[in-house]
Amino acid sequence: MASNIGMMDSAYFVGRNEILTWINNCLQLNLSRIEEAASGAVQCQMIDMTYPGAVPMHKVNFDAKTEYDMIQNYKVLQDVFNKLKIEKHIEVNRLVKGRPLDNLEFLQWLKRYCDSVNGGIMNENYNPVERRCKGGKGGATMKGCQKAAKSLQTHNMHSHGSGDSVEPRSKPGKNGITGGTNSSAEIQALSKEITELKMSVDLLEKERDFYFAKLRDIEIFCQMPELEDLPMAAAIKMILYAADAKESALTEAQEYIYQSQNRTDVEDENEE
Repeated sequence: MASNIGMMDSAYFVGRNEILTWINNCLQLNLSRIEEAASGAVQCQMIDMTYPGAVPMHKVNFDAKTEYDMIQNYKVLQDVFNKLKIEKHIEVNRLVKGRPLDNLEFLQWLKRYCDSVNGGIMNENYNPVERRCKGGKGGATMKGCQKAAKSLQTHNMHSHGSGDSVEPRSKPGKNGITGGTNSSAEIQALSKEITELKMSVDLLEKERDFYFAKLRDIEIFCQMPELEDLPMAAAIKMILYAADAKESALTEAQEYIYQSQNRTDVEDENEE
């Protein structure tokens, strides 16, 4: 199983569009942005599709908007991971913030894991809409099921963790001037915010690609026939290929170098 996937695994090179297509096709949703899956409900249902009946869908909140509600979804998911012996720690505090990069990386891992279990073949006997109807808030009724995708798309428009209700817009006057002015200002403000977020995402993706390229160069360098048998190259590859949930890769690599050096010293003394 791919419960532990190293950072150089091809899973982390899968693009946003492919991830969104995978989610929408499997779960009959209509997500257009990665952060729309930040509530954890999508991830719960993906595991439910991979292991039918393993997720207590009545505990999954498809209408989660606050960080508190989202955290409850991730608790359900982590409990299922533990029950299925899936060695994956969920960075809940980062995911519920709705940051695209954090959520993309988790969904990339999830797709890789699900594909390793079912071979990338969709379970034709799984009815995602019907299963969502068995969910908790937002999914208990057919109306809630139909609105599940919409609620996921709109949760990021609310302040995470606040639970405050959105103030109603001011009603237009007789000529509709007041309402029109407010709407125009809101649209401009939202457009500016969207533009800034897109620029931020683009910069983050460029930075990620830059460092992945550097790591790939190091990997290729360590695989050179002249170097691949050297202790230093082997130690570097131990760090590169370490599972993402493993924190002791550096310590193990240092210990490996230390032991290799001791073996070399002993061999030199024996030769003398």
